[in-house]
Amino acid sequence: MSFVTILLIALSLSFDSFAVSVCSGLSMCRKSLKLSQTLRIAGSLAVFQAAMPLLGWLIGNTFNNVVEQYDHWIAFGLLLILGLKMIKEGTVPAHEKKIKNPARWRVLIPLSVATSIDAFVIGISFSFFSNQIIMPVILIGVVTFTVSLIGIYMGRKIGKRLSGIAEIVGGITLIVIGLKFILDEYYFTEPLLSIF
Repeated sequence: MSFVTILLIALSLSFDSFAVSVCSGLSMCRKSLKLSQTLRIAGSLAVFQAAMPLLGWLIGNTFNNVVEQYDHWIAFGLLLILGLKMIKEGTVPAHEKKIKNPARWRVLIPLSVATSIDAFVIGISFSFFSNQIIMPVILIGVVTFTVSLIGIYMGRKIGKRLSGIAEIVGGITLIVIGLKFILDEYYFTEPLLSIF
């Protein structure tokens, strides 16, 4: 799996965290949000988003031999479901997603877990196509942290619609990557769009 594909997946996964970050920024816009709170929110989202693919990859490797013949279909199915879920969530208005005090751990930890479930599924997909997981995990964590910081800032300043648009774009990207797996398997002797 190429660096560009992993980067696109990392960006797509980070859009859930971006949406939460925008909503967190909106929730805190009438309060003074300290740098330590901003880093705590972004850091928690990034750590969970990075850890879940590792867990999924380890579990996926356990069953890899059993599903090897159908791995591309399983990966496509998982990416399709996640993509459609993200598109659906992207249509929910930002004011309906408002979060109560996201800087508190009792709010932040459940949010971090909820936004990283998709990353766990992606980790299972990774196990079908790659023996390496460290670089994807680091990249997913760094991208999520950066995107979350941007989301918090944008939520405080301008961002009611941006979170939904980002989720829809992320969902479409995941579906396209899933389709690429199928096309590579059945229709092309060389990987389709080898840059990906």
